[in-house]
Amino acid sequence: MKKQEEIFREIQEMMGETKEGRIRWSVEVMTTEANPAEEKPVEHEDGLDWTIDECYVSYYCKYKGKDFCLITYEMLKTANRSIGEQKVKSSNMVFLPPLGMRFFDIHALLPYSIEVSNVLLDAIHRLWVMLLDMYKVDKGSIYLNVRPGTLTIEDEKN
Repeated sequence: MKKQEEIFREIQEMMGETKEGRIRWSVEVMTTEANPAEEKPVEHEDGLDWTIDECYVSYYCKYKGKDFCLITYEMLKTANRSIGEQKVKSSNMVFLPPLGMRFFDIHALLPYSIEVSNVLLDAIHRLWVMLLDMYKVDKGSIYLNVRPGTLTIEDEKN
């Protein structure tokens, strides 16, 4: 398994090569953020009701002649504390699965999870922003597929 420093360095290099037009990306997103509020799970915690969303992003490209696949997962919990004031909690995971394992299923991806630092998360976020900016300018430069997801919270008491 690759180390964080190696992945960080690769992402930095890939961003440079992408800007130079030498790497083409395929990005797939599954998110619950646009789903109707009544379809989202709610947890009661810390005296607040937290609405839960999740977002998976799969990044794929050919890098130095090899396939590169990275999947991120973010769980967002949002609570209204008072009128106009929201509180947000975020949990993130990063996976380096084999190519055949591009499922947006946390349980299937867990064996491929890697330890992640804030520095690595920031690099992945900068990659995301760069790719979206490129897509806005030229929709043919990046393959982007966004689809709605469904989230079911399993009861841990069972």
